[in-house]
Amino acid sequence: MKVLIIGKGGREHALAWKVKQSPLVTEVFVAPGNVGIEDCTLVPIHDDNILRLADFAEQEKIDLTIVGPESCLAIGLVDLFEKRGLKIFGPSQAAAQIESSKDFAKKLMHKYNVPTSEYKTFDDKQKAIEYLNTRTIPIVIKEDGLRAGKGVTVALTREGALEALENAFSEPNRVVIEDYLDGFEFSLIALANGEDIIALEVAQDHKRAFDNDEGPNTGGMGVYSPVDKITPSIVQDTIDLIMKPMLKGMKAEGMPFKGFLFAGIMLTDKGVKTIEFNARFGDPEAEGILPRMKTDLVEVILNILDHKITAIEWDNRYTVAVVMASENYPYSSTIGAEVEIPEDIESYIFHMGTKKEDDKLLTAGGRVLAVVAYGDTLEEAQKNVYNDVQQIKSEKLFYRKDIGAKMCYDNDKNKI
Repeated sequence: MKVLIIGKGGREHALAWKVKQSPLVTEVFVAPGNVGIEDCTLVPIHDDNILRLADFAEQEKIDLTIVGPESCLAIGLVDLFEKRGLKIFGPSQAAAQIESSKDFAKKLMHKYNVPTSEYKTFDDKQKAIEYLNTRTIPIVIKEDGLRAGKGVTVALTREGALEALENAFSEPNRVVIEDYLDGFEFSLIALANGEDIIALEVAQDHKRAFDNDEGPNTGGMGVYSPVDKITPSIVQDTIDLIMKPMLKGMKAEGMPFKGFLFAGIMLTDKGVKTIEFNARFGDPEAEGILPRMKTDLVEVILNILDHKITAIEWDNRYTVAVVMASENYPYSSTIGAEVEIPEDIESYIFHMGTKKEDDKLLTAGGRVLAVVAYGDTLEEAQKNVYNDVQQIKSEKLFYRKDIGAKMCYDNDKNKI
């Protein structure tokens, strides 16, 4: 069968790498893909050009399309494919609102009793400030629409919250103000078909740019899996109290969710609570989780689309994925800086934002590479990945040196 993967980042590189391993698959296309994706056919169609993508899928007789980024989901890619009778794994435009509108998601969570924090949404800056003055600090300020993981401020001071509101309302905007959740954060991603889910292994992302969870929020600076602190009973609580009620609620609203349902969860002293939902596989969660998945991903997707539940077998080793980002990320990107990767590196290298010119590998985005290593223990995986990260040469890249350390320390900065 022919499989098309839509997107160009590290998540799509990891998906292509995993899909290529399936004995069911004869050819893998990636649109537009990136220079690190080998043994696949790259299609020069940007992921927001949904008409050309649908035309390509029809012409090539693609048997299954897997969607990576949230942006094309929000403009109706899945709706168009399904209208043309093309099999695709991803949510409809309506269902994708759980990520494309934070206000929409919070309303659904409250309506269907999915545990989350209290909140209010504002279109007016002055009313937002008045509400802010009635709440305790820390507090969370979220811009309503898609912001590539960077439209969130966890304000530790009232001054910081006011500054976040000023920035958010520098142009017409909708802003969600929600109470701060105190606890231990983790990611749970499941494959869904509108009624059923198959949960993947838990991971923990590191969203802040710098060590010890300092600096601005980013799209993610690294991840590790599994997360020992998140026991099977906590995972089951998350499925029963959060994932299944949300899935049931979305079906009741006439927008059943199909695809990768991503829940950002906080384990609090009162149990699990929802930080947010995403409508796609996480990035860098995909790079950390997929190398641990021993079962054929394509088979799992095909089965759940056919309402069959597949038991997934996992590698018991730990993975640590470290993101190497261009200097000044997330504020800006350094384009065209040379990157040298030694051939004898044992870690998996997933490309996030690179390009090639004159046989040289260059930076082409904010997050550039995800380097992933295994270990029989978390500490061994950390040692292995950082040994390889340090061998990658570029004067314009930086990375966090503490990915995985959240299992080893606990402080207020960690609780975001």
